[in-house]
Amino acid sequence: MRLDFTPEELAFREEVREFAARAAPDAMRRKVRDGEELTKDEFVAWQRIMQARGWAAPSWPREHGGTGWTLSQRHIFEEEMAAADCPQQAHFGLSLIGPVLYTFGDEEQRRRHLPGILSGDVWWCQGYSERQAGSDLAALQTHAVRDGDDYVVNGHKIWVTYAHWADMIFALVRTSREEKRQRGISMLLIPMDAKGVTVRPIETIDRNHQINEILLDDVRVPVANRVGAEGAGWGYGKFLLARERGVGATQRRLRRAVERLRDRLRRAPGPDGRPLAEDALFADRLTQLEIEVIGLEVTVLRVLAELEAGHEPDARSSMLKIRSAELLQRITEMAVEAGGTEAMPFVPLDDATLPPGAAHAVRNYLYTRATTIFGGSAEIQRNVIARQILGL
Repeated sequence: MRLDFTPEELAFREEVREFAARAAPDAMRRKVRDGEELTKDEFVAWQRIMQARGWAAPSWPREHGGTGWTLSQRHIFEEEMAAADCPQQAHFGLSLIGPVLYTFGDEEQRRRHLPGILSGDVWWCQGYSERQAGSDLAALQTHAVRDGDDYVVNGHKIWVTYAHWADMIFALVRTSREEKRQRGISMLLIPMDAKGVTVRPIETIDRNHQINEILLDDVRVPVANRVGAEGAGWGYGKFLLARERGVGATQRRLRRAVERLRDRLRRAPGPDGRPLAEDALFADRLTQLEIEVIGLEVTVLRVLAELEAGHEPDARSSMLKIRSAELLQRITEMAVEAGGTEAMPFVPLDDATLPPGAAHAVRNYLYTRATTIFGGSAEIQRNVIARQILGL
């Protein structure tokens, strides 16, 4: 198993590092560094910068407009982008539905949708969860009834990130009532401006608006907007969730998050007036975090090596998802503790007396409570690990 990089990969790292050092505007870089939310316009602007460089889709094959990079190159790319405080390409079209379309969609769907995903001109959201169907996704009840060349869709979706920005939603719907629940699920591509689609905002505990509820009331969707065969949506959904939980950018950005936390501890005074970085308790906790992040990085490299050798990821994507989410929660918790009263929630963002990042410390802490829930709860991931690795 190879855990180091070839001379060609090291040269590629230098290329990415040089680009990352100058690519992102200073205002964007500052927002990423301080943990502030980017606007949709900023995400789109960043995607266009990446497209101009030819790196619009680092994980896509070349024939569909991607880079055709190896897993190691993608790992290096994410590491260097994180180190330079460049934004993530936070775009559900790019990371989720795009790969589903070029893998399972027809030629017309690829022609119609992939260019807008690559340019950032068309924004997508994901319609999976419902009030009674979250981690138990097979319990979903949103249904689509065939009527000529259309489906008529009724139901709702919840916890839909960026639905208020989206032009399209890829939704799992029930097209039949088979004895086995998974067999009756299909995937539809639904325009967000279609008649009968209503978006209701959900403000979360961090006073942020990222997620929404979507109501679908007699929404007519052309049969041509169904991905693949009717009833095959469960398999496409599993394919997509494996990508969402797998070897992604989050693990690579943990190291940078720890570095920013260390900088904050160096600036934050402790009870005795000395920086918290010199406090034995804080220093011990930070060192333990660094060790565990490095351990996760080594695990990521091992998984990458096995994937490049042709092995299936099985439950390892669940292991990485759990571990990275828990570490991120601990990092943001320490950032709040380090900020003390200056990290009080929801302070004015233009207060020039606050240390960098302090205005967002509690917001980020509260937001990361959800990382062990979304994309499949930690409990569900542990069940997957128990079945597939431990044989329980």
